[in-house]
Amino acid sequence: MNTVLSEHILPSGQILQLVRGDITAETMDAIVNAANAYLQHGAGVAGAIVRRGGETIQRESDAWVREHGPVPHAEPAYTSAGNLPCRYVIHAVGPVWGDGDEDAKLTQAVRGSLRLAEQLGLSSIALPAISTGIFGFPKERAAGVILAVIRDYFSKNPASGLKQVRLVLYDAPTIAVFVNVWKSMG
Repeated sequence: MNTVLSEHILPSGQILQLVRGDITAETMDAIVNAANAYLQHGAGVAGAIVRRGGETIQRESDAWVREHGPVPHAEPAYTSAGNLPCRYVIHAVGPVWGDGDEDAKLTQAVRGSLRLAEQLGLSSIALPAISTGIFGFPKERAAGVILAVIRDYFSKNPASGLKQVRLVLYDAPTIAVFVNVWKSMG
C-alpha cells in the first residue's frame, strides 16, 4: 500500500505529494514510466510496469516507436495501462548521466509528461524519480530538478486541469533524498 509522506498545495491549487510505494499500484489517471528512447521495458520501473500491466504495454510501445521513431526527451509517448489500475502510461525518456546537458533533458522529460497529461485531459499523474536508477542521475540533483519543474509548470499554467501530482518513490535512499530536498525547497 502506498503512503503519502508529504503534501503541499501549490499557489495555483494543485496538490503535490511525495509518496512511498509502488508506482504500478497507483490509481491516478496516468503513471509515468522512466523509459529509454526505444521503449524497451526490460528493467527498473519500466520492467515493473510491463510485468504488472501486461505485454499489451510493450506491444503498444513497439508500435509507437515503429510509427513515430525514438522518443525524444521533450515529447513523451503514451500507451494504455494494460492491467494497471490507471488509464495511461506516459513514457518519459530521462537522461543518462554523463551524456551531457542532463538537467535540461530531465526538465524536458518532466515538463513533457505534465503537458501530455494535460493534453490527454487527465486530472492526476504519478511520476517516479526519473533517471535516478540505471541511468545514474544523482538523486539529490534529480529531486531538485523534478520538484522545481513541477512548481514552475503550475506557476505558468495555473488554470491547468491537472490537479494532483504524485512523486512515487520506492526505495529508502531515494525517499530520504527527496524528502530532504522537498523540505529545503519549503
